[in-house]
Amino acid sequence: MISIRKVMAATAVGAMTLVPLAACSSDDSSTTTESSTSSAAMETTEAMPEPAAEVDDLSNGVSTAVALDPGFTGALTTLGLTPGVIGTATLADGSISFPITGGNVKYWEPGTVDPYVQGEIMHDGSGLSLTAGETVVELTDFDIDPGTSLLTGTVSVNGEVAAEDAVIFDLDGRTLNPLATGPDNTAILQGTQVKISETAAGLLNDTFQTDAVTPGLLVGVATITVATA
Repeated sequence: MISIRKVMAATAVGAMTLVPLAACSSDDSSTTTESSTSSAAMETTEAMPEPAAEVDDLSNGVSTAVALDPGFTGALTTLGLTPGVIGTATLADGSISFPITGGNVKYWEPGTVDPYVQGEIMHDGSGLSLTAGETVVELTDFDIDPGTSLLTGTVSVNGEVAAEDAVIFDLDGRTLNPLATGPDNTAILQGTQVKISETAAGLLNDTFQTDAVTPGLLVGVATITVATA
């Protein structure tokens, strides 16, 4: 069952106040070494606040949607590549969406912990395809690690797996908005920029016989919506 812990909750998740974890106390009969160790542990514990919000199980969704940047769609047109969706993904109104199938996430007030969003967000059974003539590249089963700002997945060319757990997109969270509440018991992280990774750029250039796909090309801006109950 999915649960979200709110510490001193205000009317919105983004307004949560963080409370430090309880510190370990030392015994009066402890040796000097033990006291020093306990004191150091207490300082470390006190320095690490509890997350403002935490979802332990993301298996109830909802989705990661990426509003595609005109520069990216224009580059695809120039290269003669046609984007498509795989499995449960959807593409509509300039945005591509991938259902969340599992994982977990923790969120701290920005500036209190680095990185302040940590966990794993899984998207099994969906993906993005790029087609040129008889060549089809499929990018599937995305796994977002917000702590490392990387999105990995499986890359297939014409039905054959070319790479697994490959870094497909780099994530730039400097533009991330504060955590917000959404309808129907959801929490929303919006604003992360999604960019083509060096690995993906090289693979796409090799596959489609071009040098026009550059690392760092902005794919779009992500909105991650998770169910909290």
